[in-house]
Amino acid sequence: MAEVPTFVRPVEWPARGPLVIGLGGGSGSGKTTIALLIVEAIGAESVELIQHDAYYRHSDLPLEKRARVNYDHPDSLETDLLVRHIGELRAGRPVQRPVYDFTVHNRAEETVLVAPKPVIIVEGILVLAEPELRELIHLKIYVDADADLRILRRLERDLEERGRSFEAVHDQYLATVRPMYLQFVEPSKRFADVIIPGVCNSVAVGTVVSMIRDALRVG
Repeated sequence: MAEVPTFVRPVEWPARGPLVIGLGGGSGSGKTTIALLIVEAIGAESVELIQHDAYYRHSDLPLEKRARVNYDHPDSLETDLLVRHIGELRAGRPVQRPVYDFTVHNRAEETVLVAPKPVIIVEGILVLAEPELRELIHLKIYVDADADLRILRRLERDLEERGRSFEAVHDQYLATVRPMYLQFVEPSKRFADVIIPGVCNSVAVGTVVSMIRDALRVG
């Protein structure tokens, strides 16, 4: 897969205020890696990375039942809270971002103070699938990667970082991850301004970084 990005439509940056960038794509496509590369290139003092995953809803269900929730469906996320938080940050006001503990499938008690910055990156599989969220995003990016690469990356992440078993990852992929990808994630690709590959993405990331730097200079 070529590493150059595909530009679908022109990007309209705001006349003032923070630049909001949305990174969507399938689980394991490389969204987080690309987001972190952008943060590193622009500078952490100027970029705030917010992951949609942090907004999974709190649940009072027992752990065994929480593990069976469809976490790839839009209803599993408190997107309206994320929308409010982005609105507050765009208005120059800090927010208390929730923290989600993937090892117990539930939201933690603590929150994280997020201050307004010139660039806000919102990353998650359903970022481009939510209409109210899309309206707040100035640059919509879809990270494209083949299914075999995505499942291998997801398997490695869930085994090493989230304490899951191979059987649990396998069953979840077949039961919810793949069906929800086909129903919600892949169709959201049509809303992207830019499509970049999930492999060998240095050129694509460099192009996006240049766009952001140019927009910041103009603003």
